Amino acid sequence: MNPDLDALKPYPFEKLAALKAGVTPPAGLAHIPLTIGEPQHAPYPAALASLIEHQAEFARYPATAGTAELRAAIAGWAGRRFGLAALDPETQVLPVNGTREAIFAFVQAALDRTRPAKVAVPNPFYQIYEGATLLAGGEPLYLDCSAESGFRPDFDAVPAATWRDVQIVFLCSPGNPTGAVTPLAEFQKLIALADEHDFLIASDECYSELYLDEAAPPPGLLEACAALGRHDYRRCLVFHSLSKRSNLPGLRSGFVAGDAALIAPFKRYRTYHGCAMALPVQQASITAWHDEVHVRANRDAYRETFAAVTEILAPVMEFPTPEASFYLWPAVPGGDDEAFTRALYAEEHVSVLPGSYMGRPAADDRMGRPGASGTNPGAGRIRLALVAEVDATVEAAWRIRRFIERRA
Repeated sequence: MNPDLDALKPYPFEKLAALKAGVTPPAGLAHIPLTIGEPQHAPYPAALASLIEHQAEFARYPATAGTAELRAAIAGWAGRRFGLAALDPETQVLPVNGTREAIFAFVQAALDRTRPAKVAVPNPFYQIYEGATLLAGGEPLYLDCSAESGFRPDFDAVPAATWRDVQIVFLCSPGNPTGAVTPLAEFQKLIALADEHDFLIASDECYSELYLDEAAPPPGLLEACAALGRHDYRRCLVFHSLSKRSNLPGLRSGFVAGDAALIAPFKRYRTYHGCAMALPVQQASITAWHDEVHVRANRDAYRETFAAVTEILAPVMEFPTPEASFYLWPAVPGGDDEAFTRALYAEEHVSVLPGSYMGRPAADDRMGRPGASGTNPGAGRIRLALVAEVDATVEAAWRIRRFIERRA
């Protein structure tokens, strides 16, 4: 077996199961999980209808590049959403089976292991960034996202000597688990660094359509390129999905878009990888990308949940003001996220995810900076996935508050 498999860390939910092992929660309280970012709102019905209507097309092999109709639908949506007048559906768009699969595959295709191969990832982070890097023979470079940096990576803190070994920088905006949004100017600063130090930027934007201020949609990496007149999107790729936008996580449908010079070899890799999107899924995806009414309704539902939950928890927990995504990132009283998680489950039958399971201890000294703290930027916090219907999520928030007040 590939020896790099031994470098993979236990997945956060595997660690959570071990933490809860042997705990018997109150039988009289229904379990409310706030752990997995799986939307519980109803999936977009027109997409499901399209899937059924075209089910006979499961009898045909799909092409890796997807149909011209799907690529045009994707390019049209991205153009409207991010102001991309020049996004070419033929050369700058590639349908994929969800962002998780595409992110993993892209790192395997893009990393050059014949030279130093660091991949910069936000810390805490979505674990696929790390796992993909390790299995491609690369080395993760963890960029802490602390309260002091607005829960975003501080690119100015990375020395030039470190940038020389970086081949890919991952962004996640809106962020998982923090909900922080990368400003347009920050995207553009990173683009300039990529030009200077010759690395690629991979922007995971799967939460981009879940934002709390309808008048302020989060900007994207390609939008930043377009604002610079950089319509070839050189060095830049974005990853988008219907999982959160349209409540279709099981459809496994998304896309990669950006630099045609990266899309072409990635498509060649995927032809051998054998991961083309099934034709009925493509038809359902076309339906979803063409409609915004259901997406606005989805945002409204999340806003209702966030408003209720933050009002309940604000008196007893500190958390960054939510901007986007469906996560809340509160600090736990006492600072021990594992102990808090286990006791909350034992006493209130509510499951949350310890923040330390999503991060890695800081290693500032590897970047040539003094005073490595050895601290995990996720420690002392928990991630709450506010994905269920509002009543269940509000009930969970009241249980958390009752738990904290009881121990105060």
